[in-house]
Amino acid sequence: MRPGQLHNARTRPSWAGRNYLLLTGATVIANLGSSGALIATAFAVLAAGGSATDVGLVAAARTIPLVLFLLIGGAVADRLPRHHVMVAANALSCISQGLFALLVLTGQPRLWQMAVLAALGGTGQAFFAPASEGMLLASVSGEQAGRAFAVFRMGMSGANIGGAALGGALVAAVGPGWVLAVDSAAFALAGALRAFLDVRGIPERTTGGGILHDLRDGWREVASRPWLWAVVVQFSIVNAVVSAAEAVYGPLVAEEHLGGPGPWGLALAAFGAGTAIGALLMTRIKPRRLLLTGALCVFPLALPSAALAIPLPAPGLTALMFGTGIAIEVFSVTWMMALHQEIPEEKFSRVSSYDWLGSVSMIPLATALAGPVQNLIGRTAALWSCSALIALLTAAVLCVPDIRHLTRRNTPPLTPSPSTPSSPSTPSPPPPVTESDKIAGTNNAQ
Repeated sequence: MRPGQLHNARTRPSWAGRNYLLLTGATVIANLGSSGALIATAFAVLAAGGSATDVGLVAAARTIPLVLFLLIGGAVADRLPRHHVMVAANALSCISQGLFALLVLTGQPRLWQMAVLAALGGTGQAFFAPASEGMLLASVSGEQAGRAFAVFRMGMSGANIGGAALGGALVAAVGPGWVLAVDSAAFALAGALRAFLDVRGIPERTTGGGILHDLRDGWREVASRPWLWAVVVQFSIVNAVVSAAEAVYGPLVAEEHLGGPGPWGLALAAFGAGTAIGALLMTRIKPRRLLLTGALCVFPLALPSAALAIPLPAPGLTALMFGTGIAIEVFSVTWMMALHQEIPEEKFSRVSSYDWLGSVSMIPLATALAGPVQNLIGRTAALWSCSALIALLTAAVLCVPDIRHLTRRNTPPLTPSPSTPSSPSTPSPPPPVTESDKIAGTNNAQ
């Protein structure tokens, strides 16, 4: 060991291996770019003469291929080296965002062109998300896995918050085209970092049968674990109603009762800040009953919809959103720890793809129906219904014995860390993609 290596080993935690540092850095870079690009995309559509409906159509164009290709992406990521899939997905996102930026900067982009490029980005996300989560789970080892997950997510949350703030400012200062160009460059740099991952410690996977065989195998893995499919079903509805409340009802309540978009934006930012604090909290605590702790922390997610139904004044809503962010991040880390502990390494990505599919597939339907439901029963009743559904589904999940009894084990993982065999090493995406990320929708960074 050279003197510089000895110094680095002494100054960084044992779980911060080479892969962990590479992938954490890649995720921070990608999330900084993509969080700003979400804002830039909407303003690019509006600047080209599009309406609010057109903004929704471009967003839907990204969501549809994400839903269609997620399961295939999971099967591919369990067949091929996961970091190769991640780099290829980053390259596709880099190209699509670069072309989007070029269209915006050089002329008047047409709606169909923006929709096609958004669809390419969604396709990249469909392959990236399962690969990145599988890579994350496979690269962390040892008793400090929970701390590694929490620190990684803290960096990701900070990048999301900072990227949104910086992106909004840049859109106002230089226009959406340049922000999209920055996002393209961020994907290029993130992909370059991920290309240097060391995967020699991960055993080669045999690829018997075809893609359909792999998908059936992944489904059996999910269906055989009541705790797993119960949470996936729970969040397929929870994510949908939370998205309807935040994307449709929240802005309307803010406009009529809270003082406009400013207070609503502050409340959403407080939620993001809460997730960062929740991740920091999880670096210190190690709950024994992983899923019981996590499930109990989902109950506060029912409170924002209730607060909007009242409606609670802006300061109270902001404080409540901050606390909800802390709680849901505790769930996210315990969920990652449960997957890491219970799922075989060679099936990480397939299980992740089913998890993702359940979590995002109902969001477009919920947001589309939010308006008609409001017209039918009124906004207040719709918001109370959202809150009640979240609480009832969470209570139902607690009836599953495995949810209450699954216990954290201090045992070595199935595979050693590829960078430092005796210590954990964590990767990333938009990812790692866990349930709290999917609550915000389908446009997470890569």
